Amino acid sequence: MAVVEIPGSKSVTARALALAAGGRGETVLERPLHSDDTEAFAEGLRSLGYEVRLAPGAWTVVGSPDGPPAAEASVFSRDAGTAARFLPALAAVGRGTYRFDGSEQMRRRPVGPLVAALRAIGAQVTHDGAEGHLPITVVTTDAEGGTGGGLAIDASVSSQFLTALLLAAPRMPRGLRVEVTDMVSRPYVDMTVAMMEAFGVVVGREGDTFTVANQDYAGRRYPVEPDASTASYVFAAAALTGGTVTVPGLGRGALQGDLAFVDVLARMGADVVVEADRTTVTGTGRLRGLTVNMRDISDTMPTLAAIAPFADGPVRIEDVANTRVKESDRLEACAVNLRRLAIDVATGPDWIEIHPGTPRGAEIACFADHRIAMSFSVTGLRTPGLTLDDPACVRKTFPEFHEVFAALREQLPAAG
Repeated sequence: MAVVEIPGSKSVTARALALAAGGRGETVLERPLHSDDTEAFAEGLRSLGYEVRLAPGAWTVVGSPDGPPAAEASVFSRDAGTAARFLPALAAVGRGTYRFDGSEQMRRRPVGPLVAALRAIGAQVTHDGAEGHLPITVVTTDAEGGTGGGLAIDASVSSQFLTALLLAAPRMPRGLRVEVTDMVSRPYVDMTVAMMEAFGVVVGREGDTFTVANQDYAGRRYPVEPDASTASYVFAAAALTGGTVTVPGLGRGALQGDLAFVDVLARMGADVVVEADRTTVTGTGRLRGLTVNMRDISDTMPTLAAIAPFADGPVRIEDVANTRVKESDRLEACAVNLRRLAIDVATGPDWIEIHPGTPRGAEIACFADHRIAMSFSVTGLRTPGLTLDDPACVRKTFPEFHEVFAALREQLPAAG
C-alpha cells in the first residue's frame, strides 16, 4: 500500500488568506499550499498593504477589518483565478484605488459577473481593456464604496464570483443579501460558508439565497487540509493499476467536495474506504463504463477523462460546461489529447463521451493547464511513450507533482 502526502488545498488556502485579511488580529495558516497560485494571492495581499509572513509550514496574516491598508495598489494575479476574483471584492470594502491584472491566460477568463455585482453594492469598477475581463480598476470612497445591500448573481460560469462576495460581505456596512441562480460547483460554496463560520461569522442561508450581516472575522490558527482535487490523480492511479493508495488527512467531514471523486471510482469498480481521517482506494482490475454528472466536482473531470479509455464501456461526463472557461477549455483539451492517443471521443457544449481503447504513446498538449498535465500523467501509467509538452505547468498547484508521482509509480503494480 502506498501512502501519499498531498499538499494543502489551494481552495482552502486562498479562502483562508482572504478571511485572515478581513479579520481582527493575526491568523496563522498551518500547512498551507505553497504554489504559484497561492504565492500570487499572498503577494496580492501584500500589494494591498497587508502584512503577510510566509514561513515553511506556517503563513501569518495580520488582518485589517476596514479593508486594504493601502490607499492605492496595483495587483498582478498571475494565473490565479482565486486572486483575480477574491481580491477585487476585498478591495471593494476598503477606501482607495486598486488595479487588478493577470497573465494573458487569466485575461481570457471572465470576471464580468463579479464586476456587475461589485457595481451593484456601490463600488466603482472600470474595465481597462476588454469588457468582462481583466484588467479592472476598483475605486472606493466614503461616498461610493462597497456598502452592500441586495443583489442577484448568475453563478453558472464560476462559483468563485459568489464566494468573492460572501467573503467580503461581513465588512459591508449594510451587509449582503444575494440570490443565486444556476450555481455550479456547489460544494465550493459550502466550503466557503463553513470556513466563514470557522472565523466567527454567521451566514444565513435559505435555498440559494445567502444573507450576511455586518460583523467581524476573528483571527485564529487554521489548519489547511490536503487538496482533494490533487488527490484525485493518485486515487485514479490506484484504480487504474490495481494498486492501493491512502491519502491521510482527507476523510469524513472534509471541506472539499472534490473528495466525491472517489465515489465515481467506486461506481467504476474500485474499492473505496473513507475513514475519519484518511481515504483509501484500491483498484480491482476492472473499470466499468458509466454516465456521470460532474457539475459539482468539475475540476476532477480531466482526471476521469484521462482513465476513461481503460474502462470496459463508454464513459460519458455531463453538465461540465464551466470547464470550458478554466485555465484552458478543458473539454476540448481532453478531446484533443485523447484523439492524439488514438481514442474515440465526442464532445458537446457541456459533455464529453470517451470510448474504450488502447492509448498509444504521444505528446500531450498541456495548454498551460496544470490539471491537464497531471491528469494525463495518470494515463501514462499504462501508456508507454506518453510525454507532456509543458510539464512545468504543474507549479500552479503542485510544484513537486512529478517527483511525488514518480515515487508513487514505483509502488504501483503497473510500475513493472
